[in-house]
Amino acid sequence: MYNCKSKNATEFIDDQEILDTIAFAQKNKSNRELIDSLLERAKDCKGLTHREAAVLLECDLEDENEKMMSLAKEIKQKFYGNRIVMFAPLYLSNYCINGCVYCPYHHGNKNISRKKLSQEEIAREVIALQDLGHKRLALETGEDPINNPIDYVLESIKTIYSIKHKNGAIRRVNVNIAATTVENYRKLKDAGIGTYILFQETYNKQSYEELHPTGPKHDYAYHTEAMDRAMEGGIDDVGVGVLFGLNMYRYDFIGLLMHAEHLEATMGVGPHTISVPRIRPADDINPEDFTDAISDDIFAKIVTVIRIAVPYTGMIVSTRESKKTRERVLQLGISQISGGSCTSVGGYDEPEAEDDNSAQFDVNDTRTLDEIVNWLLGMGFIPSFCTACYREGRTGDRFMKLVKSGQIANCCQPNALMTLKEYLEDYASADTKIKGEAVITKEIPHITNEKVRAIAMEHLVELKDGKRDFRF
Repeated sequence: MYNCKSKNATEFIDDQEILDTIAFAQKNKSNRELIDSLLERAKDCKGLTHREAAVLLECDLEDENEKMMSLAKEIKQKFYGNRIVMFAPLYLSNYCINGCVYCPYHHGNKNISRKKLSQEEIAREVIALQDLGHKRLALETGEDPINNPIDYVLESIKTIYSIKHKNGAIRRVNVNIAATTVENYRKLKDAGIGTYILFQETYNKQSYEELHPTGPKHDYAYHTEAMDRAMEGGIDDVGVGVLFGLNMYRYDFIGLLMHAEHLEATMGVGPHTISVPRIRPADDINPEDFTDAISDDIFAKIVTVIRIAVPYTGMIVSTRESKKTRERVLQLGISQISGGSCTSVGGYDEPEAEDDNSAQFDVNDTRTLDEIVNWLLGMGFIPSFCTACYREGRTGDRFMKLVKSGQIANCCQPNALMTLKEYLEDYASADTKIKGEAVITKEIPHITNEKVRAIAMEHLVELKDGKRDFRF
């Protein structure tokens, strides 16, 4: 029976509730009165329930869908402005004991090159990432207690934070590793991680177990309840997501929102981020084998409705998506993107040879970080390398209170501009620097707090003179 406050995965992600919600949404997909009322109420930026959001996702009225997109843009602007946070993944190891049928890391794949970075190799990768201008990383590993134990991950985090090259520094390490114990989550918290990220892949228990036929990831409940254990272990910020294309998108969309509601109800704070990856080609993996793949239009609609339903959350789209698709969804609610990414184990210090493939999936957007920063600036966005909230202790419920009240802009806007200025001074091409300076000049007056604006302007001058790492 459905109970969002339950600690049991099959109760806070209840199959019958999802099926009933799908039926309700399909019955009301043309119910203009209901849809109008939901959109009107969503303007208060307090979100919608999973059932209400499902109605919007199913809506087949063109004019109402246009209203939805406009509202999503307004909500994104209110909470996150035109700031886009930049990050890069760093794959430490692709050794894995799971049998996931959609991932080339599965233990049965004998074609992929198996690699694990040493601490010396990690240091070289971090220097290469710093030399690109990155300040925020997302660590990735396969699940293998022998090759990738928690101590290896902890040592790697320590190595990453220790590297200071020229003006470079990785200031926030997010971690995407397999579901683990409360004790191990405490260790990750003590190591100073930012967000703990774990994708559910699919919330349909039967499909989940079929997609994960062997290995510890087969345990649906242990995986689905991981965020509760992470937060019990002291991790304030967690990031959720599904891999769209593995299962019926309606089902997983609803499950994703139910998971957010569960965390809000039981832990007092919902997900810091929601990611929306779609299945991509990879070694030993053909997306055509998965019949639930979604179109670009459905993908854009999913982004739109999540932004309306969970207005406070950061939304992430990676280089799995093309430039064209990313440009589209940036307008609808995405607030974080990766740039200049390698999905191989290593590859930043020295590009991986074509016949030495260790990548998890094919990158669709292959542009350099500077090209992506230039592109964002050209569209009027502020590429942000900010990590201030994490470093100032504005995490978990403290961060969410600031976001929901709208006060976060007093920190985020100047921090975004100052970290952009750092990038322009240290790493940008000539054209990117020209565009970036123009954006900073344009955006400074939009800092509404006069005192904050004055301090930010002073720091921008100091950044030009060689000082670094200012933050509010």
